[in-house]
Amino acid sequence: MADEIAQQTPQIGINLNIHQAHSARMYDYYLGGVTNFPADREAAGRALDAFPNARLAAHANRAFMRRATRAIAELGIDQFLDIGTGIPTSPNLHEVAQGVNAGARVVYADNDPIVLTHAEALLDGTAQGRTDYVQGDVRDARTILEAAARTLDLERPIALSMVAVLHFIADRPGQNAADVVDAFISRLAPGSYLVISHFTADFDPEATARMEKVYRNSGTDLQARTREEVTALFQDWRLLTPGVVASPRWNPDAAAAGTTDAQAGCYAGVARLG
Repeated sequence: MADEIAQQTPQIGINLNIHQAHSARMYDYYLGGVTNFPADREAAGRALDAFPNARLAAHANRAFMRRATRAIAELGIDQFLDIGTGIPTSPNLHEVAQGVNAGARVVYADNDPIVLTHAEALLDGTAQGRTDYVQGDVRDARTILEAAARTLDLERPIALSMVAVLHFIADRPGQNAADVVDAFISRLAPGSYLVISHFTADFDPEATARMEKVYRNSGTDLQARTREEVTALFQDWRLLTPGVVASPRWNPDAAAAGTTDAQAGCYAGVARLG
């Protein structure tokens, strides 16, 4: 599949940069997908050597996303903005949201060109609802929000999903994860929700340090954060029960059973504005 896409993309003017590993394609590999290239698989293999639970962590993140999306949709939210979408792995966010409310509107955003080649899968929603895709980087909130406004009403509550994306924002002069989050939530209406999951060293510091090194050596920033640092990303928003916890502990269902905090390697939480 990935090789076929690589052959087709020169015809549609997309540069996949397949010789450099990309976090979205490595994530696809952890999930058992086939939309990845040798550079991604090599880097993912090194990551698995460093952090053997990477596959379990990826699956725990996906399961958290589904639970959080379902819970927010059941609270009446019908607009969703998913940042760092990744390569489609069903059930995707729009399938979960529209499974609760067929009229839900969903906008996906990602900076990996290969995700664009899978946009049809992301746009295959219900007839009553609407889905859209934006090519954009999480650091450029203005561009993403302007494009998302074609589909979403920014004057109404929106669920902003930032699952397994903020740990790719390293803190350095002129850039930090808190500012990235603020650039989005400062534009959201009262009653909106913020969904975050984030890599942490709290459960296995040595393996986490090795994982960070693998990603940096592959050309991608990766910065684990503590529970206190992840909680601070929610600012003054009201956290839903049970607060910021290891991803399998956030309102777990049967699918979350058996995954330990160390295997998940991530904190997760959902908060409401106002």
